[in-house]
Amino acid sequence: RLSIQEVLKTLAEAVVLVFLVMFLFLQNFRATLIPTIAVPVVLLGTMGVLAAFGFGINTLTMFGMVLAIGLLVDDAVVVTESIQILRDKGLAPLRASVFGASRVFWANNGTTAVAIASFLPLFAMGGDTGKYIVGMPTTVTLALLTSLLVAQFFTPWVATLLAKKRSD
Repeated sequence: RLSIQEVLKTLAEAVVLVFLVMFLFLQNFRATLIPTIAVPVVLLGTMGVLAAFGFGINTLTMFGMVLAIGLLVDDAVVVTESIQILRDKGLAPLRASVFGASRVFWANNGTTAVAIASFLPLFAMGGDTGKYIVGMPTTVTLALLTSLLVAQFFTPWVATLLAKKRSD
């Protein structure tokens, strides 16, 4: 229980750090809020998929969640930046969201595929170690796939909802 509590604490710290770093670079509270909202959605979705596949929440799956946090915000940040660029050019929120997400669709798919490929060797581990460690790469892989789906479909929706009304 203590190790799970420590991992949960680390998870919360990671989310706060992600928010602060994104705010530092994006310099826009609304734009920072969009990927930050995506983080718990992805984590909850990943836990749901893990439960559907029969995995329990243990130290290794939680470690996979902590590891995935840094990876899973990338897709949402890229989509948010693409949408923000189009909004700055004067496109309406819905149009900017749809076009912005479609502009980076293949780039997000490619980076997700490469990230997942780096964890594939862990699935090939045999013996007792392979049986013990399989929860971590499974968690990261599912988190990355969930992140891709959230970035491409949920993020544009949230960006449309959070868009500022233009006074011009």
